[in-house]
Amino acid sequence: MKDRLTELEIKTSLTEDMVEVLNRTVFRQQEQIDLLQAQLRHLYGQIRANAEAAENAEPRDLRDEIPPHY
Repeated sequence: MKDRLTELEIKTSLTEDMVEVLNRTVFRQQEQIDLLQAQLRHLYGQIRANAEAAENAEPRDLRDEIPPHY
């Protein structure tokens, strides 16, 4: 009976350690997800701003962009 109780205590301790490691991993991953979402929102804002600027810009003639040595 004593051996069985000791074995259960060891398993409980290992399980608690594993849960703590998993908790830290999930926490770090959530931080990374939050950062990636913020970066995505920023990029989306830049794309929208560039699209709006392109709509308001005058049409370009691609021949004006050819370097003079061509």
